[in-house]
Amino acid sequence: MGFCHLSNLYLQRPIWFLISLVFLLLLLNGRVVLSDPNYLIGLGSYDITGPAADVNMMGYANTEQVASGVHFRLRARSFIVAQPQGNRVVFVNLDACMASQLVTIKVIERLKARYGDLYTEKNVAISGIHTHAGPGGYLQYVVYIVTSLGFVRQSFDALVDGIEKCIIQAHENLHPGSIFVNKGEILNAGVNRSPSAYLNNPAEERSKYKYDVDKEMTLLKFVDAERGPVGSFNWFATHGTSMSRTNSLISGDNKGAAARFMEDWFQQSGVGDLYSDDGVADGIPRRISNIIPDSHDNHHKLLELAASFQSPPGRPAKKILSVARRVRGALRQADKPGFVSAFCQSNCGDVSPNVLGAFCIDTGLPCDFNHSTCGGKNELCYGRGPGYPDEFESTRIIGERQLKKAVDLFNTASEKLNGKVDYRHSFVDFSQLEVTLPKQGGGSEVVKTCPAAMGFAFAAGTTDGPGAFDFKQGDDKGNAFWRLVGSFLKAPGKEQVDCQHPKPILIDTGEMKIPYDWAPSILPIQILRVGQLVILSAPGEFTTMAGRRLRDAVKTVLMSSGHEEYNSNVHVVIAGLTNTYSQYVTTIEEYEMQRYEGASTLFGPHTLSAYIQEFKKLAVALTSGRSVEPGPQPPDLLNEQISLLTPVVMDATPPGMHFGDCSSDKVPSPLWRSSKERKAGFPAYDDDDFCLLFKWSRPSKLSTRSHATIEWRIPQSATPGVYRIRHFGAAKSLFGSIRHFTGSSSAFVVT
Repeated sequence: MGFCHLSNLYLQRPIWFLISLVFLLLLLNGRVVLSDPNYLIGLGSYDITGPAADVNMMGYANTEQVASGVHFRLRARSFIVAQPQGNRVVFVNLDACMASQLVTIKVIERLKARYGDLYTEKNVAISGIHTHAGPGGYLQYVVYIVTSLGFVRQSFDALVDGIEKCIIQAHENLHPGSIFVNKGEILNAGVNRSPSAYLNNPAEERSKYKYDVDKEMTLLKFVDAERGPVGSFNWFATHGTSMSRTNSLISGDNKGAAARFMEDWFQQSGVGDLYSDDGVADGIPRRISNIIPDSHDNHHKLLELAASFQSPPGRPAKKILSVARRVRGALRQADKPGFVSAFCQSNCGDVSPNVLGAFCIDTGLPCDFNHSTCGGKNELCYGRGPGYPDEFESTRIIGERQLKKAVDLFNTASEKLNGKVDYRHSFVDFSQLEVTLPKQGGGSEVVKTCPAAMGFAFAAGTTDGPGAFDFKQGDDKGNAFWRLVGSFLKAPGKEQVDCQHPKPILIDTGEMKIPYDWAPSILPIQILRVGQLVILSAPGEFTTMAGRRLRDAVKTVLMSSGHEEYNSNVHVVIAGLTNTYSQYVTTIEEYEMQRYEGASTLFGPHTLSAYIQEFKKLAVALTSGRSVEPGPQPPDLLNEQISLLTPVVMDATPPGMHFGDCSSDKVPSPLWRSSKERKAGFPAYDDDDFCLLFKWSRPSKLSTRSHATIEWRIPQSATPGVYRIRHFGAAKSLFGSIRHFTGSSSAFVVT
């Protein structure tokens, strides 16, 4: 049953309106100063939101964090860069917690069926932004789908379908164009959440850096030779944990918000498609109302207009109606897609967006420095975002801080990418990989990685989302009780215990195979090159210092190759959580501290050294023009998946009610409430907007009835006029058929 509800209204000034005033002339100038194109470029964007109810969210491993609505929708955004008659690369950025090996396998299968060998696992990278507020159940290894009660086909299908379609869109929109790169610092969007581990790195190494997290954003600006700027992708390290472990609304968190803000900024600032006098550009409605000019002076006319309508009962609707009436729907179905902006993830392993620090919720005092506990309890220690205690406000602020820098870099980008498009890719078995390390005083030694295992501090969680029981970060000993519990699953042997030392093993995931693999062992590593930009596709969360070591090692190989194209201007970025997921990668010194990140570094103390060794091999092959061995294929476990999630049996309404009926309108002052919507109206906001919240609930777990609560947090930029809220939904009958319906609230006036 539909339920329309307006509440929690407040005013907020979107930063993009201020930015657009400052940079309007710069960006207009950027549209006409176009250099000769040297690549084919294409961008795409497609919805991947997935199930918004009854599915556990991926990220915090909290069984009680079950989706019950939408903060704003999730998208897959892609770019393709190709040399005419030459190589091409694809990069996809997901509003998802991480990439999935199984999703990647199935996307590549579809691309091969459609395009042959044009797009393969070698030149396609699929990366997650690490939001902890998206539906889970789409990874194939047991440990990552326990809290979602196994595999969730609906989550999986939404990702595979959306990724494929956004790549198709980018492919079909390939046009001659240019790419510009720019860099700049953001000082207030991330702090180190494990500073005691960072401080265990050598003092000499730490002295090279001003901060204990990376502050630099690297941005690409895509310029179509005919249409001008068409998009931007950037990489910056901060966790997608502005939304807390108790949030139940699907959200792209701070990076998804930043992407939405920048795309809207470009379209609304007047430098996207130019609008005609009737408010339409290429058939796309503007997101403002001009039904009554000078509305502040026509308040009574607005009230009269609103009063001429009453809230109608729910009624059937066509499935396509909800799509057709989306604010941005027409734009994305047009031949010329809208501006695409992606805020990609990097080495965010120890970087938190909760920049005010970590505090005890019982005393308000700072948490213990070494263990992030309060009186010995980790579950009382929480990080605070800049909008504390409002997580939506924290998400907005961190998103806008990234937006502000991205717009600055976008408008001042002048360094043009030139040179080859190339790539290298290999699968590597990290479970027992031999790694050659230099020895002090000369010579070398060979060490090995270990089968995957998680330490005791993994269960302690982080200050972004603490765990439970008596676990704590910095635990390199463990305790007898939890060792006994872990041994019921799989008791690690002496070789594994010695290999993982000083990590005390809680769950020996790499050696657990029932009902199928609990953790990955074969991982993809990949390098994409576009001119002087090199992207390192890493299947995990590198900490700040681990990422610095990897970037430096690869850059050294590139610059020592003797090729002029790899000069001091080469830009090396890490794309974290890409192509699959294997948890964390710390330095060996951080590993020794066994905080959460070290306990979650699966393959033992030499994990980072293994990555550096294998990425250097790819870099050597890239600079020399040699191919690399493909390596062992990872398993495809789709047919092995188990799902224990109870499906929806049917939906029903109370007697005398219809699907879509509005049971309550709540419109507090300063809004003037009336009872109908304006004629000749059009959508102004939808569930893809940051300010509009869709909340779903039902009276009990097994109830067939449900309510939708819709809240509009009215932004200061909202145009005065007559509004109403309209809901499009679907209901399942006992026999499995799906009925679509729509319902509307009363109309009201915003002045």
